Amino acid sequence: MMKISLVRLSTKDLATLAQRIMTNIQSGKYPVISNHPLTATLQTSYNEYDVVYTKQIYSGKGQDVANADHERGVAYTNLKAFLNGYRKLQSAPNYQSAEDLYGVFKTYGLNLDRLSYSSQTAQMKKLIEELETPDNLQKIALLSLTPAFTEMKTKHEDFETLYADQAEANADLRQMTSASAIRKDLEKNLKAYLNLLTVMKEVQGWELLYTDTNELVKAAKNSEVKRKEEKPV
Repeated sequence: MMKISLVRLSTKDLATLAQRIMTNIQSGKYPVISNHPLTATLQTSYNEYDVVYTKQIYSGKGQDVANADHERGVAYTNLKAFLNGYRKLQSAPNYQSAEDLYGVFKTYGLNLDRLSYSSQTAQMKKLIEELETPDNLQKIALLSLTPAFTEMKTKHEDFETLYADQAEANADLRQMTSASAIRKDLEKNLKAYLNLLTVMKEVQGWELLYTDTNELVKAAKNSEVKRKEEKPV
């Protein structure tokens, strides 16, 4: 008998199973199912699920945002470290400028790179604004740090752009019908379809459809088992 717990399938495995079943139905090999009303219902629920599933996979910018945050953090840390070291060399030219600029970093926090995205962004914005005053820009130039400051500012702006894009993508997803509700609808229709094939499996014309679909179900179950085995303890 064709048994599978659809609830336990991963998002990807459920999408794969539904897609393979729809391809099977549309192959023309099984006349008994070609015009069955349940196939249209199943197709509709699969289409809705596929839209949300695809959007979640490809609109996600989480890694890009994390990378951009890391890069601005590195630029911030490098500039801060240079100032911290140089200000201690009182024999070096313009060491007082380094002391003054390091004081600006102190004002807005010496661990900005460890803060949450939103907190870091707020403090970095204030830090950059303070460093861009004419007096501080002159001190940055005296220490030949203009390229380093420009890099930190650019990396921060790049992060802001990506973060805004991610927020927009997430907002688009929230405006769509709940992904969990769409998944439940697909599970319900898939279950109804599999139950239909189980009931009809000994009726002439349905045997091959049942056998072939059962192989697809087995493959989905095997994927779930394999995923569990590969999961670290």
